[in-house]
Amino acid sequence: MELTNEQRITVKQWVADGADLSAVQRRIKEEFGISMTFMDARLLVLELGAQLKDKPEPRKPVPPKPEAEDDLDAETPDEVGKAGAIPKGASDGVIGGSVSVTLDRVVQAGAVASGQVTFSDGTRAKWIFDQMGRLGLDGVKPGYRPPQEDVREFQKQLQSLLQTRGY
Repeated sequence: MELTNEQRITVKQWVADGADLSAVQRRIKEEFGISMTFMDARLLVLELGAQLKDKPEPRKPVPPKPEAEDDLDAETPDEVGKAGAIPKGASDGVIGGSVSVTLDRVVQAGAVASGQVTFSDGTRAKWIFDQMGRLGLDGVKPGYRPPQEDVREFQKQLQSLLQTRGY
């Protein structure tokens, strides 16, 4: 179905007013009772010589600073606060007494969650929780085994931290 000259002028005005192709297609259907495909609407606008206005590109978020590989205490209280809810009594984003557990703001690739742990003997490690539900430690000396009490405390704190973050 062809548009009348009056309808063509109206469509050209819609485009001049800032309507995009989807709006033009919808309005032709609503106001003129004519169904046309998106491609037909595009060809019509080209045929009319109307210039579609470019929409401003959305601002891209600023990527976070990469953490230093060996700096396990890179998160500051302000950075943790921006990441989401923090459990009561853990305003610095660290849960723990003799064992402390933190959650990364940016999760390591291939992990559901990741962070750092410091055991009671001062040994630090990175932990990851993968998509298969497995927990892993990285960055410890080969053969290192944390004290059994620390393991239980680590698991308890990790579970609490993950629950407060919605995992």
